[in-house]
Amino acid sequence: MSSNDVTLDDLRRRLNELDRQFIALAAERKALSGEVARVKRATGYPTRDFARERDVILGARADAAQLGVSPDLAEELLRLLIRASLATQEQASVAAHGSGSGRRALVIGGGGKMGRWFVQFLTSQGFAVEVADPSGGPAGVPSLPDWRVSDLTHDFIVLATPLGATDPLLRDLALRRPAGVIFDIGSLKSPLRAGLMALKSHGCRVTSVHPMFGPDTELLSGRHVIFVDLGSAEALTAARALFAPTMAEQVVTSLDDHDRLIAYVLGLSHALNIAFFTALAESGEAAPRLARISSTTFDAQLEVASRVAEESPELYYEIQSLNDYGAESLEALAKAVERVRTAVLSRDQNTFTALMRQGRDYLEDRRSLAERRA
Repeated sequence: MSSNDVTLDDLRRRLNELDRQFIALAAERKALSGEVARVKRATGYPTRDFARERDVILGARADAAQLGVSPDLAEELLRLLIRASLATQEQASVAAHGSGSGRRALVIGGGGKMGRWFVQFLTSQGFAVEVADPSGGPAGVPSLPDWRVSDLTHDFIVLATPLGATDPLLRDLALRRPAGVIFDIGSLKSPLRAGLMALKSHGCRVTSVHPMFGPDTELLSGRHVIFVDLGSAEALTAARALFAPTMAEQVVTSLDDHDRLIAYVLGLSHALNIAFFTALAESGEAAPRLARISSTTFDAQLEVASRVAEESPELYYEIQSLNDYGAESLEALAKAVERVRTAVLSRDQNTFTALMRQGRDYLEDRRSLAERRA
């Protein structure tokens, strides 16, 4: 068949076949990643090798250029494949090094999104997991409608309950004095202070954990897990050991420092995006009209704001209103916006320029620190 005889259907069938080959190769690469994980464990190699990743990406860019394919496209594809490979290796590492074999864990609130994440995470480490949640838990996991009917003889008790409901649960747990390690996974610790201190005063092994990622996260590389030191070295060590097989970066902080930092990391970033889409919604400009003339910066900001807009308003309100240090970051945002506004309206170019240079220097310092860590 000559090229002149090729029909659109013929070309589409060929594209479909290439797509199937891509998927088959991706599956083969995934299986090979499992073997790589096994060899790395046996030889003591770390899960992630940044030098190897760099060589793979640079090689892909060079090959793409020779083949007339966009090097940026090749790099994007390879980064996706590398992340999938790392996720496979990390999951294998968690399963192989998990310390839960023969031990039990109770996830209170295990029917929620993050609760289900912890159920899967602990199960993969070999824990016998139970869920205490009125709505039940994941299929196949033993569940109780109420944690109060449990004997609480578990090695770990995890509270994955809504922020507003967690403190009274912590205080009730303190009265039972469970022997296992207890930790919550709340985004804020200010509202939980009384319950956490009650557990501590009753001699319980308690710490507090804040996973800085959502329930859809598969790969913990580049993610942070914050551990709040409440004075129980045993509880802190045990909680940190759960994440030791992963590539998550662990950060230990105090109760007060946690919420002060979160006021900026979460509170400020959430408020900025809420203000951004509120200003757009009240501008009188229709979204399709703005989309037709959007810029790279606008599109990037809109993408982040869109993700924020899809989150739980109740949870985001709690993060803003229940943080003892929340007003500090909101005040900083209001002052910053006013300084920009004043500089523009007064035609003060020097102040405007100084603000941008100050921000550039601050962000450059942060970028340099991230590069040194890598």
